[in-house]
Amino acid sequence: MTDVPVLQARGLVKRYGHVTALDGADFDLMPGEVLAVIGDNGAGKTSLIKALTGAVQPDEGRILLDGRPVRFRDPLDARRHGIETVYQDLAVAASLDIASNMFLGREIRRPGLLGTVFRMLDHKRMREESARHMADLKIGLRSLTQPVESLSGGQRQGVAVARAVAWARHVVVMDEPTAALGVKESGQVLDMIRRVRDRGLPVILISHNMPHVFEIADRIHVQRLGRRVAQLKPGDHDMAEVVAIMTGALQVTPAEAAGDPDRPDDHASMSEAL
Repeated sequence: MTDVPVLQARGLVKRYGHVTALDGADFDLMPGEVLAVIGDNGAGKTSLIKALTGAVQPDEGRILLDGRPVRFRDPLDARRHGIETVYQDLAVAASLDIASNMFLGREIRRPGLLGTVFRMLDHKRMREESARHMADLKIGLRSLTQPVESLSGGQRQGVAVARAVAWARHVVVMDEPTAALGVKESGQVLDMIRRVRDRGLPVILISHNMPHVFEIADRIHVQRLGRRVAQLKPGDHDMAEVVAIMTGALQVTPAEAAGDPDRPDDHASMSEAL
């Protein structure tokens, strides 16, 4: 695994009038990992992810993709760079079938005059490619021609994830993917995230569900007051400690704040904040 982050940010600042949403935020996503981004309400998680996916323009700071500086003009620009986002509301067209949702905005036209002149869609090819993507993630559905509105919450999440993975070349971002799901469907979504990681695509997971974070994440990015305050490995701390770090009740070592827990440090590993 290379040491160069797939997606990186340094010193991001975003202000909304007198409110500073990002105050010099840093970010590092390594190849082939699931990175959980956690933080209390108002910590700047949403602004950070929006800046990384082109939804907002940071006022200061820089973003690097594969070590090269980039500036996304909008989410479509980020998508052109291979960054796909699965939003909490899924952004699926409920009345369309599964294959149509997979290729929404990227429809394949039939070859020859039928596609160029009459602009007819190649539904057969889109269904075949959709079936392949679904099979790769082991998403079992009765038929790709059924409308998305007929699916369960977990199945809809599967369609959104499969669509993102089908088009992503660099990063998949998942915003609270299990928020509205039951235990069984949440487990299925976590399995999908593992399969995405196993395919070599790094995943950014925004979640308030700490058990899910500890189950799936390789590293945890802790956001507080518009900045990254720690990068942790789930095995190094228990949930209570991570929540305490997130809220500011516990402090981390300089090494953990810098994202290098293995670096020697003369300080105690953690101390109670005054």
